[in-house]
Amino acid sequence: MFIPIGILSGIVSATVGLASLVSYPALQAVLPPVAANVTNTTALICTGIGSGVGSLKELKGHWWQVTKIFAITFVGAIIGSLLLLQFSNQAFARIAPFFILMAGILILCPKPHNSASQPTSKVMKWLAVFAMFLVGIYSGYFAAASGILMLALLSYTTDESFPVYNAIRNVAMLSANVIAIIIFIVYHAGIYWPVVFPLGIGLLIGSYCGPAIVRRVPERILKLVVAVAAVMMSIYLFIKAY
Repeated sequence: MFIPIGILSGIVSATVGLASLVSYPALQAVLPPVAANVTNTTALICTGIGSGVGSLKELKGHWWQVTKIFAITFVGAIIGSLLLLQFSNQAFARIAPFFILMAGILILCPKPHNSASQPTSKVMKWLAVFAMFLVGIYSGYFAAASGILMLALLSYTTDESFPVYNAIRNVAMLSANVIAIIIFIVYHAGIYWPVVFPLGIGLLIGSYCGPAIVRRVPERILKLVVAVAAVMMSIYLFIKAY
């Protein structure tokens, strides 16, 4: 059951950054909320591996950028994972739908005119770093749709094409899953391994195939799909929270 779910989730994750649109509801149907959250986060490490291997063409010449974002989200994820172990994510679940909806809208908004040719101020660079740090916290604490938040952020902070910054996002967000897994294991957070393994296999397969799809679909269509998926996810989480 969970291998097909993982394959579909992996494709969705590697293309539009929303693996949880498929995997999270499936896990919630069979596991308690926190167990579903930590199990989902643990299995999602496979999407970073699969999409990374599948995106080697896009990542060529961008490894320094990947490393920086990886480190920033790594630190944020430490904080987010520790927060999850201390507090219920129920309160945060009430505002998460609005974050995701804003990210979906942001993806469709054009960058300011000539922004690609103007030097970015130090203030804007530090704001981007801080925003990535916050996404790291979010990914460690709530996880659902964290990929689309980073995707929206990179669409405004990089001048690369969608396939390139999508590939950067896929690999960089791996850091959040790695640290989350370490903390969850150390603190015995209730990872349900019988689900992690089949889901992870499916995620690995699907995420490896995702970059090939991104290369062949026009950027405008991909962004529209991201926006629609973000709206769907925000509606689902809103209904669940309220």
